[in-house]
Amino acid sequence: MTFIRTINSLKDKTSNHWLVLGILLVSFNLRPSITAVGPLIPFIRDEMSLSNGMAGFLTTLPLLSFAVFSLFSAAIGDYFGKAKAIFLGLLVLGIGSMLRVSGGPYVLFIGTALTGIGIVICNVLLIPLVKARMPSKTGAVTGMYSTGMSLMAAIATAFSVPLAIDLGWGWRGSLLFWTSLLFAALIAWWPQLKLSPKPKVKPEKTGKSVWRSRLAWQVTMFMGIQSFLFFTLVTWLPDMMIERGLSPVEAGLTASLMQVVGLTGTFVAPFIAVKYQKQSIFNMSIGILYIIGFTSLFIPVLWLNIFSIGLVGLGMGASISLAYTLITLRTKGDNYTSALSGMAQSAGYFLAAFGPMLFGIAFDIWQDWDLLIYLMILASCMFTYFGYFAGKNKTV
Repeated sequence: MTFIRTINSLKDKTSNHWLVLGILLVSFNLRPSITAVGPLIPFIRDEMSLSNGMAGFLTTLPLLSFAVFSLFSAAIGDYFGKAKAIFLGLLVLGIGSMLRVSGGPYVLFIGTALTGIGIVICNVLLIPLVKARMPSKTGAVTGMYSTGMSLMAAIATAFSVPLAIDLGWGWRGSLLFWTSLLFAALIAWWPQLKLSPKPKVKPEKTGKSVWRSRLAWQVTMFMGIQSFLFFTLVTWLPDMMIERGLSPVEAGLTASLMQVVGLTGTFVAPFIAVKYQKQSIFNMSIGILYIIGFTSLFIPVLWLNIFSIGLVGLGMGASISLAYTLITLRTKGDNYTSALSGMAQSAGYFLAAFGPMLFGIAFDIWQDWDLLIYLMILASCMFTYFGYFAGKNKTV
């Protein structure tokens, strides 16, 4: 019996190793298809004859896909099994990535919408999968998953313009390059299709709808505002830095620097969060860091701007992994975790979707980059407010 238990233990460890590797490679694919677009917007805008508002919509569209399909992702996971649904999400992401570079504006927008659908299925289901399969390692795996996402987001931001210009691939070839990451993720995730079969029994429904919970809305707003900040800035920061005298490559590297600096916060934040029953002070300190960083951008001194962008990046890195961690900390069980994950990413990304397009329209009207800074400061204040309540020691 001891021998059998030992063998089973080794099998569990091996399957967990494959799961961790799979989660890491999946995380590599959940941001490049979006963050690679920001530095390429001037090229896409010129070739497609798009307004700033429509160019901003390229980043808004996947967020709208996030918002809509977050509502169905948990049900898709229940029907197919979470692991198979994540594999399906990766396939949809790949189809959308290839489609959007194959034609004109309509195909570009349709393909972009599909990438959002694929990403959100993975986003919503990875969190409850981790809690169900490795409950004692939630903080560590969430930190790894969020760090992987942020790392590849930064790399895609930095290298999308060099791929387009230096290698002569154009914006289409540059965007298509990132689909190469999908093949590795699909191969690594394949073992999970057998290790996590389709549920034979329908999961029990949660007793109380998370949509009626004040705490759930506070966590959702925290998630939504941090996404609003990230996606608005990653879309328009390169353009703003070009206006301040940087080349397109330098502007892309500056936006990438913001994300690279954030990797420390992304990895460390979950470890800090799970050590305490309350996270309110931690959440608010990140909000204050945002406000200081964004306010400093009003001063037209390049080195100070880059330092400020680094501060903002540290806050962004911490807030994304903290948002995912709060979803697990503020829920009682797997069913509630799936429900809150879907809610937070649906309503949250719907809020975030307005950011890139809202500023694009405002800039078309007033032609003032200071409006971007004012918008970011206002959002940071709201982030601090909701962070206080989302960090309280309560559960849905």
